Amino acid sequence: MKLISVNVGLPREITVGGKTVKTSIWKNPIQGRVHVSTLNLDGDQQSDLSVHGGVDKAVYVYPSEHYSYWRTQLPDVELPWGAFGENFTSEGILEDQTKIGDRIQIGSAEFIVTQPRMPCFKLGIRFNRRDMVKRFLQSKRSGLYLAVIREGEVENGDAIEFIEKQETGITITDILNLYSIDSQNQELLRRATEAPALPQSWKDYFRKRLWDADA
Repeated sequence: MKLISVNVGLPREITVGGKTVKTSIWKNPIQGRVHVSTLNLDGDQQSDLSVHGGVDKAVYVYPSEHYSYWRTQLPDVELPWGAFGENFTSEGILEDQTKIGDRIQIGSAEFIVTQPRMPCFKLGIRFNRRDMVKRFLQSKRSGLYLAVIREGEVENGDAIEFIEKQETGITITDILNLYSIDSQNQELLRRATEAPALPQSWKDYFRKRLWDADA
């Protein structure tokens, strides 16, 4: 497993439908060692902190393995590394094999897996497709967010190592399924609410599902 590309971007304003939108979804690959802090990478900044960023979404990872799928789905779209707004383009980390709470080391930095990516309308702006958010969710190729538990430096080509794997728990794909096709799975809902590294907003969302089912 390794880090294929490190990608960063600063906020920019674009005009869509006569309205100005501020977004940081455009990320560009960079070379050399990059410092990772508890909130983001050097040279990177989130635009709307009400839905993006924060300690639980400090770094967004997207598997390079998914790019071949999207190249068949979007044959006329150029897809350089970072096209999905990810900070890290990875090799060897997949959603159905990665659990909430898994700890990862890349370079001298350490991370913990917190949640999948739920795309907002800006993904549609990035690809100039109104159906992109729906297609992204249906693909189950969400990527994953990391919180930083030890600041450090990373660089393209660095090994990605799991330093602690959850023996039990819930995968990124499990969370995606609870959000869509398996929304009433009571056992999975309970396990999700018990995952220590899952952000409180997700736990509250799943607890409500449990209460609704028990009502």
